[in-house]
Amino acid sequence: MAERVIVVTGGHGALGRAVVAAALAEGLKVAVIDHAAGLPTPEGVLELGGTDLTDAAAAARAIEAVAARFGRLDALLNIAGGFVWQTVDDADPAWDRMHALNLKTALNASRAALPWLKRSDEGRIVNVGANGALKAAAGMGAYAASKAGVHRLTESLAEELKATSVTVNAVLPSILDTAQNRKDMPGADPSTWVQPADLARVMLFLASPESRAVTGALIPVVGRV
Repeated sequence: MAERVIVVTGGHGALGRAVVAAALAEGLKVAVIDHAAGLPTPEGVLELGGTDLTDAAAAARAIEAVAARFGRLDALLNIAGGFVWQTVDDADPAWDRMHALNLKTALNASRAALPWLKRSDEGRIVNVGANGALKAAAGMGAYAASKAGVHRLTESLAEELKATSVTVNAVLPSILDTAQNRKDMPGADPSTWVQPADLARVMLFLASPESRAVTGALIPVVGRV
């Protein structure tokens, strides 16, 4: 794994930071693409903050910056996204925003990265879907619809790339144990939730050469929820 280069979108978030830390521990070369800018980044990580991945041109520029720095790209981990709980009759509907943050970012980053991933002996795309998108609960319509789109993108792109060495898979977490989720759900039991470090290890397996037999998979990572 030591020579492999991975891109982590949304790398400044709770899950993104866990993935970056785990990747560095495995000796990977890492680039972070995030809308946030100026946040602390581990030494040696290429940080491309201030990137709007809902803009296809911006996504392409960021990926080209990674390639210019490292000369290659082996795996893309699409973590960038957002969440909103909102009923359908809300006065400020978030459907377009959820579609842009969760699906369009993954699509734009994947399209930009594909030429480089195809040059790798073992190219990988790992998306973040959602277990909650398999059957949407009340208030989850916009979010679940956007994540269901990520699921279908994962399956379709995997089929399109079967003649190459590139695999495309998605993890479907339940609730991540993050500071924000603990704040939003003070009465819940976080010991049943998924630790970001545990989900990071699953994602890095899917980003590794050892996962070559797995493509088009939607893998639940639900803890004890």
